[in-house]
Amino acid sequence: MMLAAQAQAAPTAQQALEASPIDDIVARYPAMISQGIRDGLARSGRVPPMVADTIGYVVSNSYRASDIEQQLVADLQAGLSGEQLAAVENWYQTPVAQKIARAEIAASDPSAWKDIQARAPALNDKYKGTPRAEMFSRFDRASRATESAVDTTIAVQLGLASAMAAFSKDSVNYDQLKARVEGQRGMLQGVVGQQVYDSYLVTYESISVQEMDLYLDFLESDAGSAFSRVVTNSIQQAVTAPVENIGQQMAKILNQGG
Repeated sequence: MMLAAQAQAAPTAQQALEASPIDDIVARYPAMISQGIRDGLARSGRVPPMVADTIGYVVSNSYRASDIEQQLVADLQAGLSGEQLAAVENWYQTPVAQKIARAEIAASDPSAWKDIQARAPALNDKYKGTPRAEMFSRFDRASRATESAVDTTIAVQLGLASAMAAFSKDSVNYDQLKARVEGQRGMLQGVVGQQVYDSYLVTYESISVQEMDLYLDFLESDAGSAFSRVVTNSIQQAVTAPVENIGQQMAKILNQGG
């Protein structure tokens, strides 16, 4: 009976995910990836604006936040114990975690990036050599923030390359494209790392060093570290999986147009 009561008391992966800001952030992924690919095509100048919009539409229809969330729930259920899920849910129900979650959700809005870029140089100077700046490498390691951002960037670039390949006479297959884009991971690490640091300074500006310390303790704990690992891996798979299909759909659209 005691075992049954304990099993009943353990939260589900869905409950732990809903307590965290991750489900709100994931809801913005389709728009974010679609906008990234659309902007990249517009900058390339090789695609008419109407075609770039069509590709953006194809991309946003290839990603559904509900699918990514379903995958996350399944992976969390398989990868975390009942105790770990309970520890995650308990942390996210604390006032400090809720304050941090609100800041992270606000910063994940695609429109927030302009504000981050505008304010980053001044904040880089302001916090140079301070405990907040020194905390970043600990935060980045524990949250896997750069790793996750690089994965998303690679998914966008792969989608962009797939769409561009559909316009090209060269028949570059998906595996070659993937190898080519993956080959840029090292270079992206540095560029994206700086963007993640800029984002960190703006996102957590209203969070005190003491509150950040509590957050890092959670992220470095057994439950927090398992949660970050599973979430990062699950999102990486979810954002890269539809990319091959995007290229195929684009080739179809272009053939019909021809």
